[in-house]
Amino acid sequence: MMIGLISDIHGNYEALQRVLSALDRLDVSEVYCLGDVVGYYSQVNECCEALRTREIPCLMGNHDWYMASGGFCSRSQSVNDCLAYQRTVITADNMAWLRSFPVQRKVHGLHLVHGGWTDPIDEYLKPSAEYFARLDGQWFASGHTHIQAVCHYAEGKTYCNPGSVGQPRDNDPRAAFAVFDGGFSLHRTEYDVQRVCDLMHKAGFNDYYYGGLKTGARNLRRP
Repeated sequence: MMIGLISDIHGNYEALQRVLSALDRLDVSEVYCLGDVVGYYSQVNECCEALRTREIPCLMGNHDWYMASGGFCSRSQSVNDCLAYQRTVITADNMAWLRSFPVQRKVHGLHLVHGGWTDPIDEYLKPSAEYFARLDGQWFASGHTHIQAVCHYAEGKTYCNPGSVGQPRDNDPRAAFAVFDGGFSLHRTEYDVQRVCDLMHKAGFNDYYYGGLKTGARNLRRP
């Protein structure tokens, strides 16, 4: 059984479409989203509806939680500016769907969260052998950092971050995802970054909010 893992879409429908097409070509049997469907970019409804149409199970990410709870991020004004915009356009049905997300999931031997196993929603995980030695299980995956990785530890424990579909932060601007088939493999695909930038500009944002998409910069700033 081949399982697709995606995370951190962040309203980037252009990237999501290309990733889902790539997963279809790989003939995966199931796809799971590790959270953060919303936040940052302008096509929030398109992303929600694509996942809902395909019945892709999603976990609660921190941006999903901000949106669903009516809260904001204490770390970033730019995050809050984007959330404020998305709240003006998201449909009631999509908002209700976000509120249904669980914070963790165990499927096919995988233990999935958005952040980490100390704080499933908002832990910026720094994977280590010591960290995973405390956890039961063999296969673990989370998102949140937007940095793609596979780490192998003692006693057969393996951790995967599939990277970010919609906002890579590992200096590779291509959309990222992973596949599990008795082990993890990492994948990337190109998409139309300029269209995302143009849509953000049309929504009233300048390139401070989207320029980092062109380089996959960790600091998310324009190049």
